[in-house]
Amino acid sequence: MNYFFIAGEASGDLHASHLIASIKQLDHDAQFRFLGGDLMAAQARTSPIIHYRDMAYMGFLDVARHLDKILSFLGTARRAIDDWRPDAVVLVDYPSFNLKVARYAHNLGIKVHYFISPKVWVWKQWRVKDIRRYVDQMYCILPFEPEWYRQHGYQATYVGNPTVQEINEALATMPTRDEFLNRYALPQRPIIALVPGSRVREINDNLPLMLQAARRHTDYQPVVAAAPAIDDALYSKIIASQGDDVPVLRDATFALVHHARAALVTSGTATLETALLGTPQVACYRFNGSRWTYKFYSRLLHGKYVTLPNLIADQPIIPELLMHLCTVDSIDQHLSQLLPDSATRNNMLDGYRLMREQLGDKVCTASAASLIVGEDATPA
Repeated sequence: MNYFFIAGEASGDLHASHLIASIKQLDHDAQFRFLGGDLMAAQARTSPIIHYRDMAYMGFLDVARHLDKILSFLGTARRAIDDWRPDAVVLVDYPSFNLKVARYAHNLGIKVHYFISPKVWVWKQWRVKDIRRYVDQMYCILPFEPEWYRQHGYQATYVGNPTVQEINEALATMPTRDEFLNRYALPQRPIIALVPGSRVREINDNLPLMLQAARRHTDYQPVVAAAPAIDDALYSKIIASQGDDVPVLRDATFALVHHARAALVTSGTATLETALLGTPQVACYRFNGSRWTYKFYSRLLHGKYVTLPNLIADQPIIPELLMHLCTVDSIDQHLSQLLPDSATRNNMLDGYRLMREQLGDKVCTASAASLIVGEDATPA
């Protein structure tokens, strides 16, 4: 069969690459074309039609400024589907773009699979109408999502969480702390991991605050995790502007976070990765820091929490510092409680264990691949 994939950001590239690998195990004649990244290219053995780094716009204003490019990318995706006529379209999160592609493919009679549900339960719930119309199968990676869809007249399937699979694989080959420090020539000091996001805007907004908060703890070594599609020059510029000399590690985020005493993490999939790696964290999401913006989004968003660990466990495991609440002082206040052995630190680690139980043990991409390919076997 021929499979057409779309992943519009770094995390989607990672998850989609594993799904492609699982599909290849079931369908030995599988052919792939895609919009995505380098990890998908390695599995599909072909280059992306459009690389996700050219598609990674965030926020209403950012999207509006680049609307002509986005429309051009959408046209490219439609033409690729027209020319190739795949047996299945597999969409990975990225809903503003992907739901338009879903409609187009559905109207051509092509089966539409959606891997990693958009967070419609918290933001833009009206999108469920398009999902009911244009998506044949929705594969959820959060255990509470199928029930939400059921309440809105749609049947979705929980296939497990890909991050569980990825972290399990990473932990199986994780270097020891001494090996990690030696490999990157880091001193024998406890580490504060700084994980400022995968987009330029996120990094510009959050990394300076993270650096300033970490600098207050002189016995600790701050180390920055570089995102795959971000040039080193951006990190160097921000670090220099803060008067710091901080290591930046590339392709080592899981090991860095795992061996850190605590982490400052931009809200997103990285908060779940950090929780599964067992490292206490503070979730930071500065964006523009406006109190008005915070109030505006608070009225639009549904649900009590924003970060994945809190959503999955349905309790406040990690602090969520959003927009104007994300300051150097607020970051440091929470970080200071996590660095020593403390009740706050232990409570967070207990919360991680509860969250892990909720996620279960399904092998996510194997489960989704069996449904996409059409195997009769029960998902793992």
